[in-house]
Amino acid sequence: MTPGIRFTMRVALTVALGGFLMGFDASVISGVVGFIEPEFELSKFELGWAVASLTLTSTLAMMLAGPISDRFGRRPVLKVAALLFTVSALASAVAPDYITLVAARMLGGFGVGAALIIAPMYIAEIAPPSVRGRLVSFNQLNIVIGISAAYFSNYLILSLGQSDLGWAQSLRIADWNWRWMLGVEALPAIFYFFALLFVPESPRWLVMRGRTRDALDIMEQVSGPEQANTDLQAVQQSLDAEANEEKGSLKDLFQPAMKLVLTIGISVAILQQITGINSVFFYAPMIFEQSGIGTDAAFMQAVLVGLVNLVFTVTAILLIDKLGRRPLMLTGLFIIAFCMLLLAYGFSSASYTDSGELMGVNPVLILIGILGFVAGFAISLGPVMWVLFSELFPNRIRGIAISFVGLINSSISFIVQLVFPWELENFGPSITFLIYGAFAVAGLIFVWRTLPETKGRSLEELEVELVSRK
Repeated sequence: MTPGIRFTMRVALTVALGGFLMGFDASVISGVVGFIEPEFELSKFELGWAVASLTLTSTLAMMLAGPISDRFGRRPVLKVAALLFTVSALASAVAPDYITLVAARMLGGFGVGAALIIAPMYIAEIAPPSVRGRLVSFNQLNIVIGISAAYFSNYLILSLGQSDLGWAQSLRIADWNWRWMLGVEALPAIFYFFALLFVPESPRWLVMRGRTRDALDIMEQVSGPEQANTDLQAVQQSLDAEANEEKGSLKDLFQPAMKLVLTIGISVAILQQITGINSVFFYAPMIFEQSGIGTDAAFMQAVLVGLVNLVFTVTAILLIDKLGRRPLMLTGLFIIAFCMLLLAYGFSSASYTDSGELMGVNPVLILIGILGFVAGFAISLGPVMWVLFSELFPNRIRGIAISFVGLINSSISFIVQLVFPWELENFGPSITFLIYGAFAVAGLIFVWRTLPETKGRSLEELEVELVSRK
């Protein structure tokens, strides 16, 4: 491995910690919901809002982060995101009431949205072409690792609270377990802020601001003096071409020629969330407790959810350019549909006691259904959606198109998170998972009939084939 590659990997891994914090921040709430509901006497919609509010502000941040980073730089935006993660974690941990907790979560949402947009953008701008795909994937991988770490951290804190360890008792972990779950995120967030001090600014942004000498210094660390000059010229030519190119508008997205790709983009954006993935990620312990296994076992099984998600996400990254996008989508959606219907069947045999608890559920069947669903999602809708978005839309309006379908995706995610506790209370888990399974079956049929294979084809080839030219 050359010194340039080592330098670039170190920088990419540092920046990708933003993905870790995003995954952690989004999923840590899964261990908290069961404690804040009785403590703050929340309705089901209030509980859903405590979870979904982060997605609402992260969507706003996703729309603002790009233009702000174009003006002030990629690194300053990431540093602000690290501060937002830190303040949000600490404020959530000491929140005296429900309103303060939601406000702190919404503050963290701005950090989530900024990290989601800027971290992969920065890595793509500094990485050499030979390793760009692998390094950009660090961010998605770190998101999944952050989700897994949140589940494990929640389980560890719950276990420490029940232990006889003196230091755990002195910290009152048992009394403040959900506060510790939220507050522990401040540690990696503080580390991320100081690590960013040793990360250079994006060379592409420096060229955009006319600081070519500074950009060349960084490029030389990445690829050596000779290649750096070539890369600098390529960046300058690209920026000049973009300056002279006619900018696409949102109106162009709704032209008749765009009907097919827009239909696919919107449908996949909705499908990724409407099948219930964030209901599982953000309410995993609650779902497992519905099967009657108890709080400790529910938290332990949530850790398994994170591990399965990690393993099958890595599998998808390894297979997506070998098998193709369409086979992964079809396989994953079939697994999702089967597992959701299995969960609906598993909960259908349940009966309620006078106290409102479910009885007669097979917890092993529920565990298999949840883990299978997560595996199916992790090899298909999770990573493949964003790859499809980058390939389906024409060059001139790709940025606007991805922002548009990404906004739809986030909106559906917000709704799913918000109403899930209400669905469980009013419909029961069997009907809730049956609804998700029905959406998955419809999605499977849609993908089978409509989605083209994009593997191994240039963006220009795809544009000619998929965008009608009359």
